[in-house]
Order: sequence, then C-alpha cells, then structure tokens
Amino acid sequence: MAGIDYDDKTALVVVDVQNDFADPTGSLYVEGGDDIIRRVNTEIVAVRAAGGRVVYTQDWHPPETPHFETSGGTWPVHCVRDTWGARLHPALDVSGTVVRKGTGGEDGYSGFTMRDPVTGDEVATELHRLLQDHGIEQVVVVGLALDVCVLATALDAIRLGYGVTVIADATRPVDLQPGDGERALVELDNAGAAIV
Repeated sequence: MAGIDYDDKTALVVVDVQNDFADPTGSLYVEGGDDIIRRVNTEIVAVRAAGGRVVYTQDWHPPETPHFETSGGTWPVHCVRDTWGARLHPALDVSGTVVRKGTGGEDGYSGFTMRDPVTGDEVATELHRLLQDHGIEQVVVVGLALDVCVLATALDAIRLGYGVTVIADATRPVDLQPGDGERALVELDNAGAAIV
C-alpha cells in the first residue's frame, strides 16, 4: 500500500483480532470487525515478503477481573482465556509470535503494557523486548479496536521511540461515545503517527 515501505526493520502489530471482537456473535463485537480481516491479511503478506516481522496481540483474561462490568469495570466479559471468544479469528493469517495481555486480570489495552485496574500500576508485556531483539525500528498497527487497544498500542510505540503507522481501513472503532474513532485518529496524528 502506498505510504508504507516495509523492510526488515518493520513489524506489523496485529491487535486483538479475536472472536469476541471480530465475530458478530462475539460478546464485545466491534461493528465491521470481521470486514478488516482480509485487509489485515494483505498487510501480513506484504510485511513478510519484505523480511519484516508480524506480531499478534491477544486479550487473555481470567474469568473474573476488575476489568469486567461484572466486577465493577467498564467492559462486558470478553476474551476469557481458553474460550472460543479469546481465540484469534479463524480467517486471520496467523504465523508469528502472539503476545497475550490482561492475563492476570489487568487492563490489557496496549500491546506493550498492562495496568492494574485497581492500583494503576503498569507492567510491560514481552512486545517491546521482542521487537528490540529483531532490530525493529518501525511499527505498523492494525486490528481492533481503533479507539481502545489500537490507540493504546500505537501511543506506547511512539513513546518507546518507534516510527508508527496506523492503517485506518484495517481497524474499526468501538465508538463507546459517538466519534471516539475519529478522535483517536486525531490523537494519533497529533502524537506523530502516520495515518494511511
């Protein structure tokens, strides 16, 4: 795609393309989430052909966590480990490292960090180390959802010093509040991400 120069210093980070978000019967279906999978797969082929890396993030929550509405959190129960909803969507081309987040009940918005929903303490996932180990300098972010986990992942990548691109038509917003998706794109642009 014009605007993205994939090479061996580039990683495509595929955020949370899981059944609960990308399947219309999922517990937290993102409208149009299933429509992006073919587009994401195209980018997976392109980055691999250029010698780059593909890394997938995956929400992997315990059955009970303060992250869920049932325990006082924001979100309906979703992506509970070892369930259908937590699995990566079957149409997604998966062959690469999967970084799981929210495994201990944390808020797992960013692929790079998890945050305790009670104390606010942050811990790193393995994603930054994986990218460093492979000499990655540029990160292209796609997946679900634009205004939540894609946004958090891309902002963390900028903070960590990566060049960041977000492919707008390879993501969709939750739009918990109308316009959240558009505001996320503005925030990313203002933070220095390229939006293509």
